[in-house]
Amino acid sequence: MAEKKKKKEILWKDRKRTFLGLPWSFTRYRLDEESLTVETGFFNSNEDEIRLYRITDVTLKRSFGQKLLGIGTIHCDSSDVTMQNFDIKNVKNPKKVRELLSRLVNESRLRNRVFTSESMNGHPHGLEGSMPPPPEFEPPEDPEQ
Repeated sequence: MAEKKKKKEILWKDRKRTFLGLPWSFTRYRLDEESLTVETGFFNSNEDEIRLYRITDVTLKRSFGQKLLGIGTIHCDSSDVTMQNFDIKNVKNPKKVRELLSRLVNESRLRNRVFTSESMNGHPHGLEGSMPPPPEFEPPEDPEQ
């Protein structure tokens, strides 16, 4: 028997807000357990899917005007080839969306066993050049000689 494919449950969706925080744009966002989809355009449309485990950083940005309208922009850095740095622009309840996205990213990384290492000063192993070199290995002396 053929197994039916499960339809992904959409956990959050919204449109990019424009004038006075109204959703009058052709940019749509959808978030499920595995991916974030950004769809743009009307006549010529483009749909980008970013796997959540590829997102490496999530930042909330809000201008004074955005705060007044209850909207905000969520900036994401990812290891995705087509969308390395992107913004989820002018969405309602941005703090809740950022928290949801961060939680889903962490869950997806654990589920897919994706781990990253932190780097400091642009060096993958920390403070390169500021630490002394490791001591040289000297084998123990053989007492029979």
